[in-house]
Amino acid sequence: MISLQVCRFFCERRTCSRRTFVEQVPDLTEPQRRHSVGLRRWMRVIATFLGGRPGERLCRTLQLPAGRTHLLGLLTAPAVPEQAPRVLGVDEFAFRKGWRYGTVLVDVEAAHVVDVLPDRDAVTFADWLREHPGAEIICRDRASAYSSAVREAAPGAQEIADRWHLLANLSSAVEKTCHQHRSCLRKQAEAERDAQPRPIINPLPPPTLPPTKIAVRTRDRYADIHRLLAEGRSVSAIARLLQLDRKTVRRFRDTDLDQLLSSARHGRPKGVLEPFTAYPTERFTDGVTSPTDLFREIQQRGYQGSDLPVRRYVAGLRTGTVEPARGAIPNPRKITKWIMPPRGTLRAHEEDELLKVRLACPDIARACDLARTFHDLLQHRRGHQLLEWVREAVRDAPAPVLSFAHNLCLDLDAVTAGLTLPWSSGIVEGHVNRIKTIKRAMYGRASFRLLRTRVLLRA
Repeated sequence: MISLQVCRFFCERRTCSRRTFVEQVPDLTEPQRRHSVGLRRWMRVIATFLGGRPGERLCRTLQLPAGRTHLLGLLTAPAVPEQAPRVLGVDEFAFRKGWRYGTVLVDVEAAHVVDVLPDRDAVTFADWLREHPGAEIICRDRASAYSSAVREAAPGAQEIADRWHLLANLSSAVEKTCHQHRSCLRKQAEAERDAQPRPIINPLPPPTLPPTKIAVRTRDRYADIHRLLAEGRSVSAIARLLQLDRKTVRRFRDTDLDQLLSSARHGRPKGVLEPFTAYPTERFTDGVTSPTDLFREIQQRGYQGSDLPVRRYVAGLRTGTVEPARGAIPNPRKITKWIMPPRGTLRAHEEDELLKVRLACPDIARACDLARTFHDLLQHRRGHQLLEWVREAVRDAPAPVLSFAHNLCLDLDAVTAGLTLPWSSGIVEGHVNRIKTIKRAMYGRASFRLLRTRVLLRA
């Protein structure tokens, strides 16, 4: 029980519309309120962290009379400071991935959200910078919209390109290089396989592996598209004639047949059998067609699964429903994972595999050297050596890495600052992940105003 005594005042003027006035207790009561100040503060916190329906369920458990509409009505967005923070971080987040995006602005020094914008247009961000001057350093990704807005509305601010996005772009370039030179790795694997002596087990000629349907379709489509290109047909005309999408026609036009066949494999086993598919394929062509014998042989080579995947794979080799593995080569993504980490972090067997890849393809070896050199510049903040790295890349780099170097030159000042100064967009990325959590908890049915309010209140 709380026994509270307050004073009640009366107005003696007959013209006054209010005849009585009640004394208010600070931090406890407010005029014309259904709840106390403390209870409203609790319900506001519940609405901020949980939202409408989850907050209503919690209030029901705590025996607090509050509906979801009342809880959300308690939320009001805090005022945005008139001055922008000295170090401002900007990044995009998705309301619906691939369709609609917003922008989050973060005070990097204080690590809290300053404001949330309803889109990622350069005009919106430029207007915000004009209304809130004072930003001296702006951390951003490689998006051109934010860069043009900064040049227009805050030309004196220092732009800093985020280091994580730089490494991500370089990793994509390295992976493209590995994709383009899979034939070199394939030749090396087949040469090593042919150099090994093979025992003669069956005097009969080895069985031939029938091609898969998807491989035959890929070869025919490749031949038809290049035949029409040789006749002078345009991409749109070929797409209409073959009833294909124009992107498919361009992909068949710009990609080698070996790469298309490697990406068109159908029915390849996944999981524990995938690293061992080259050996049973080789033994099958040598005449060993018994799944039991092949299962015992790959067990001696480290296979730890059951015999069922082996039987299915051998059955697919017989009927031609799977594309046979032509040699054990690492996929481009795995090679990229060997190249991109800092020096000295790979295991011994990974270093050996990477050395084999470098010996098999000089272009991949050159991409590896350039990627590791760039990683050293980034890790040790040697932005003054960036131009020298670009010159080395222009001299003899593979095409994807060369394109990455040219893109760096388009944003040279921001990239140099990112490789020199300690600021980055890491804190901004953390807030983007937090926004994703809040957005998914609202099930996509709330308005932008409510999302912005909850993000700012939880900053």
